[in-house]
Amino acid sequence: MRKSITNVIFVSAMIMSPEMAISETSGITPIVEAEAFASIPTYTGDDMEFRIDGPLFKFCLWSPMAQAARLKIYNDGVGGKPIHIYEMEPDASSGVWRMSTSTPLMDKFYTFQIKYNGEWLDETPGVWAKALGVNGKRAAIIDMATTNPRGWLEDRGPEVKSFTDVVLYEMHHRDFSMHANSGISNKGKFVAMLENGTLSLNGEKTGIDHLKELGITHVHILPSFDYNSVDESNLASNQYNWGYDPINYNTPDGSYSTNPVDPYVRIREMKLMVQALHKAGIGVVMDVVYNHTGITQGSNFELTAPGYYYRHRSDGSFSDASGCGNETASERRMTHDFIVKSVCYWAKEYHIDGFRFDLMAIHDVGTMNDVVKALKAINPSAFVYGEGWTAGDSPLPVEQRALKMNVAKMQGVAVFSDDIRDAVKGHYANAKDPGFASGKPGNEETVKIGIVASTAHPQVDYSKGNNAKTPYAVSPQQIVNYVSCHDDLCLTDKLAISMPESTEADRIKVAKLAQTIVLTSQGTPFIFAGEEVFRSKKGVHNSYKSPDDINAIDWNQKKQYRELFDYYAALIDLRKSHPAFRMTTAEEIAANIRFDKVKTPLLISYSILNHANGDAWKEIKLVFNGSDKPQQVKIKKGHWTIVAQDGKVNKNGLGTTAGGNIEVAPRSALILAIE
Repeated sequence: MRKSITNVIFVSAMIMSPEMAISETSGITPIVEAEAFASIPTYTGDDMEFRIDGPLFKFCLWSPMAQAARLKIYNDGVGGKPIHIYEMEPDASSGVWRMSTSTPLMDKFYTFQIKYNGEWLDETPGVWAKALGVNGKRAAIIDMATTNPRGWLEDRGPEVKSFTDVVLYEMHHRDFSMHANSGISNKGKFVAMLENGTLSLNGEKTGIDHLKELGITHVHILPSFDYNSVDESNLASNQYNWGYDPINYNTPDGSYSTNPVDPYVRIREMKLMVQALHKAGIGVVMDVVYNHTGITQGSNFELTAPGYYYRHRSDGSFSDASGCGNETASERRMTHDFIVKSVCYWAKEYHIDGFRFDLMAIHDVGTMNDVVKALKAINPSAFVYGEGWTAGDSPLPVEQRALKMNVAKMQGVAVFSDDIRDAVKGHYANAKDPGFASGKPGNEETVKIGIVASTAHPQVDYSKGNNAKTPYAVSPQQIVNYVSCHDDLCLTDKLAISMPESTEADRIKVAKLAQTIVLTSQGTPFIFAGEEVFRSKKGVHNSYKSPDDINAIDWNQKKQYRELFDYYAALIDLRKSHPAFRMTTAEEIAANIRFDKVKTPLLISYSILNHANGDAWKEIKLVFNGSDKPQQVKIKKGHWTIVAQDGKVNKNGLGTTAGGNIEVAPRSALILAIE
């Protein structure tokens, strides 16, 4: 497997020893054979778990394998004995258990408990809990309407006509605001985004003002739902985790709130964060991890409907395409419905604008198509993208998996391009391997695959591609281009290791070239937070639980690397100002991009022609030189505006040239335009 899996292997390492890991997949819970699940009754009602109907508090639990079910009511989110225990009544035709009472239960907490194979399993808040006590052990009974900030009903995210118009910025709540130099008071919290006017110690904009200055359109926030690895009752210990170990999928994680004990606070504060970003013109993408759970035995899925929500091997053990001890079975009706309804809940209740699916290929194509269809009905500007790979094999047939090579079956879904990632900076799995931008020849054709967003192009020879050997996207709106993300070495560290003899100045040149390729290619560009200030994680590639001194962005670096930040911002401005970089169909790309015949290694030259996509520029010439030597290119005669040259970029021009033989500086991009 050649894809990055470091974001998914950590849960097993973090939660269990090797011995425990074996027991997690050994079938301790008796497993219903997969074939038998087809005959289990399913339920499509919208009243799962809890709702208030006039004076009645109504509870509904889908648990068709249960022999009995109880509802327990508590005064607090943890500790204490139940103040009420109710026996639930079964409905065999739908597999649900129900209970209703007129007893006032507002602001109380509840759990379910089922009897299975003659034994009472542990209590669970169920799979649909929308409010939680500390650490997510009990669900909370609250009035959701009171969590809405003032003006919430009028809140809207930015309109997105085409996914190629989006510029994504991937960030973690703690990374972005935790550093002592951030100037932010509510460090590591949702409400950090409410603080305007924050400055680093040396006077540079931070926080939400930094995002506006950079010019990105959407933040992609690492998992924000309730996850397992941080103790919300002991936040003073400054625990850190990326959050790819979900417990409760439909409630924000309490560690990002100012008071995780109060179930109202985390909900209101996440909404305030979304609202603040929307007011700044920035959309919010939520990183979702429906492909596995942080624990297997003892998960809310297992404690509610044992065996149903997961795939299994032929011996009854849990299959593990996630690398985390389990994988969910999206092809089953109730798992499918859970995923679709869950994203719709986030879109409606929290106004989330887009969703990034972790290890999306564990899910089936049909589920992903239904996710998009349901989201578009709520918000036409909503979009979906994900990792088009798994971390291991799966019982789900390959042709049904939401793989990158199956993306043509998923209209409205995009996948990350590992093609451009590995070709530009070097292979993710080999820290010492350089790429095109850092001087390794042989990647030129794969870079071209990225430039045309993995669509069919008459001048691109896919047989020479390093990863994909055939075009797989039917539209540039199905491709996310990037060179760095939370996984693996960040770009700064990758360049330091793969270019051991280089100076920092050399590596900054390479970083600029790499991001120029990403931000001018067709598809949707994706930036890892802090790259614009030359962020380093001190060589740690899998920093999922590393301390803040590894993960937090040092905002004093913004002044130190101000010239790099300005280059990023100018590139983003260039892309947003010129639709030629944002074509929406494969046909447009094939008709308007023409590659020059170049035989020189580490040199790519091409034009975007014909006022592409309604651009004011008739022709844009782009030349990328990955060599550490200057290289000559021949440009046709004309009155060209120099847009980018030798590590500088300005959409309004750096000067002019009449064409002819032009020298392209080492490790740099040349961009020219003619009207």
